[in-house]
Amino acid sequence: MCIRDLKIYSQALNGKVSYYHDRYDLEADAVLHIADGRYALIEFKLGNAEIDEGAKHLLKIRELVRAYNKAEKQVPLREPDLLMVITGGSMAYTREDGVKVIPIACLKD
Repeated sequence: MCIRDLKIYSQALNGKVSYYHDRYDLEADAVLHIADGRYALIEFKLGNAEIDEGAKHLLKIRELVRAYNKAEKQVPLREPDLLMVITGGSMAYTREDGVKVIPIACLKD
């Protein structure tokens, strides 16, 4: 349901949704790409107890991009513009590490 909503709402921005899984076995449940090059890494977690785990995965992927950019100066990768955990909870907030926690009910165009 989350991916369907993301696909529908991102169409207004010429966006698309994909999946990320790398050789380090890191994954993001969704990557939201916007036509201007910005992108968000997204994890879906049903309960509040899983939010920390989802945020940890997203932060690790961002750290891999940063490590790559330190080593590869000529063709750097763009860092994610947004790290987001979508939950079944009822309150949206930003964690101290910058990861946004958003209830699915808050998704809209």
